[in-house]
Amino acid sequence: MLMYMSNSVPSDRSTPRHSVSVAGVVVRDDGRLLAIRRADNGTWEPPGGVLELAETPEDGLQREVLEETGIHVEVDRLTGVYKNVTAGVVALVFRCKPSGGTERLSGETTAVQWLTPHEVAERMSEVYAIRLLDALDDTGPHVRSHDGRQLLADQPQTTACRRDQRSA
Repeated sequence: MLMYMSNSVPSDRSTPRHSVSVAGVVVRDDGRLLAIRRADNGTWEPPGGVLELAETPEDGLQREVLEETGIHVEVDRLTGVYKNVTAGVVALVFRCKPSGGTERLSGETTAVQWLTPHEVAERMSEVYAIRLLDALDDTGPHVRSHDGRQLLADQPQTTACRRDQRSA
């Protein structure tokens, strides 16, 4: 008996489509973290963006950080994978070290600053702050999901996020 197996998706189901982005948690020797304020929506986030089809995650990360901040980075390690379940975006987050350049604004940024972990927790929404704070511990890489505004209920938070929520 000959069996036919197909890898094709049945016509009544749509194929999920995801976008892959990269973000850099750039840590200076003094422990401060590189952050941008986006020009399109005014939110504070780690620098990064959509990975282009033909580039490696590391190359895309270096390109995005340089474009948005003027800072060259050396990629250290993957610290987390974060999925926005509403938008279908999967973000790969890497810890980096600055290796040159000078902070500058771009068409995508209205501010580029080096923040303390406390300032990160104050200025950024939970879904972005957690990425930077996760990169500071050695227990990752972390895998988390969110809805674009907050972590899903079953997602653990870092100690810094829990502490800041209690004091709010």
